[in-house]
Amino acid sequence: MKKWTLFLISGILMFCSAVTQAQEINPYVLLEEVGTKTFNRIKQERQLIDDNPELLRKVMEEELLPYIDYKFSALKVLGKYYKSVPRDKIPEYISIFRSYLITTYALGMAYYNGQDVEFQPVREVTDETMVTVRAVVKESGRPDINLAFKLRKNKNTNEWKAYDMVAEGISLLSSKQSEFESILRKDGLQKVIDLMNNTISKPINIDAEKKGS
Repeated sequence: MKKWTLFLISGILMFCSAVTQAQEINPYVLLEEVGTKTFNRIKQERQLIDDNPELLRKVMEEELLPYIDYKFSALKVLGKYYKSVPRDKIPEYISIFRSYLITTYALGMAYYNGQDVEFQPVREVTDETMVTVRAVVKESGRPDINLAFKLRKNKNTNEWKAYDMVAEGISLLSSKQSEFESILRKDGLQKVIDLMNNTISKPINIDAEKKGS
């Protein structure tokens, strides 16, 4: 009886795994759905966000972060310095980087005020493990803003998650890597952590972000 029960459970687990793989979402579909939901929420909660800009962090954490591979991004930013930084500092660094990323995306989204966002057509994905999904932000009377989201497939979970955003040809990941490189070389990882904490501690200022856009 026990053998039959174990066999049955095993069969159910194998079936569920097969169904999950068969229903694996296309990264182009995933990004468009997540992006559209995020932009729509900002549009719907615009007045609340204007009254309390800190809500943007909440929106980013709830809508975007579950689909961002922030651990991969954090380690990529360290680049060649990954091997030389103290191992015991890595968990703290990744945790702070997570909050820093939320803040960075919140500041980036501060300018959004209902503009149209068009995502590139969905295409089939077969053996790729990394893809780039492009989008264009359109507003009457202003030049288009070109965005690109880079996604990678986790070989263990088969999940697609974004690890970088490129705005008008500028990669968030590459820019942070360049920004932190000299600091890592001269002052070490703790200084990078302190700088990120300083950015996180500052309030979101929508007016300042709009003026800078």
